[in-house]
Amino acid sequence: MSGQKQAGATEPEFEARVRALLAGDASLVRPSAVPYPEIRRRGVLERRRRLAVGGAALAALAAVPVGAYALGGGSTTTSPAGPSPTVLTSGRPAPTLSASASASASASASASAPTSASPPAPSTPSATSTAPARPASPAHQLLDGITFDQAADGLGKCLDYNKAHRLPKDPAYIDLGRPADYRIILAMRSTGDSNAPGDGYFVVAVRQKPTPVRLICTVKDGKAEGLNTSGGDPFGDAGTAVVPDINSGKLYQQSVIDKGNWKLPFRWGIIGGYRASVATMTVSYGGDAGEVVLDHGWFVATGTLHKQVTAAPHLKGYDAAGKLVYDSDHDASYEKTLP
Repeated sequence: MSGQKQAGATEPEFEARVRALLAGDASLVRPSAVPYPEIRRRGVLERRRRLAVGGAALAALAAVPVGAYALGGGSTTTSPAGPSPTVLTSGRPAPTLSASASASASASASASAPTSASPPAPSTPSATSTAPARPASPAHQLLDGITFDQAADGLGKCLDYNKAHRLPKDPAYIDLGRPADYRIILAMRSTGDSNAPGDGYFVVAVRQKPTPVRLICTVKDGKAEGLNTSGGDPFGDAGTAVVPDINSGKLYQQSVIDKGNWKLPFRWGIIGGYRASVATMTVSYGGDAGEVVLDHGWFVATGTLHKQVTAAPHLKGYDAAGKLVYDSDHDASYEKTLP
């Protein structure tokens, strides 16, 4: 169509054909219908995505601790920000954690986490690193309600007492070392008498290095008194299977001044060395049987006296087969009667 009429076409026919062609072209260029279902589906998905993102953000905010805990010295403190948080897990509130539970959980997580990100903190010496060693049987060697901490404290005061009473340029002075060098083998109450009034408690401790030392000390009113020590091999040149300590009489005697008038009941003890051939021991004092503990080469015999006596404790030692290998009645070096 170049603007000229087609040959043989009349005016009405030409106009009719033009209108028909225009109508056909219009139908070809008409836009398709709006896809409402697809638009709605995409809108729903977008709203769900935004809700999911918002929910995750709220959960992250809820997981941030609101309360901070400081644990130390046995106390618990909470920051002014508020109480401990309730953590949301899978959309449900988890139980509120106490400070101690939080600390335990943190410690567990820290233990399982890799440490390559930062160097480990230097180790801190434990509170007991300067304390003496414990006895083999605390129930039978820490007596009369005396705790290990009390016995250890008494030992420390005894060692300080030794240093404080050192004479200038004393050639006989022996540095007794630190509490950590020792093992406590006995702690029991002490009974005051006419010579040393006032009750207290005894601490008996031994060490092996740098030189062997046996220490007997009395603690009264929180102060060390009457320190007695001996050094070297407790057996000396003795050939017996058991060697009672020559100075342990202070543990089973009251003052000679009070002979026949001792304060009763009287807690007593006796210590000494035993050889590997000894498997068990027995002791009796005043006709009553006592208890004996074997502790790393030292025997510790204790009991309670209920009557006046004139004879020292009677000791016996047996080997693993039950054979008698020591009897204090047959030991020429053992003082069998009291002074």
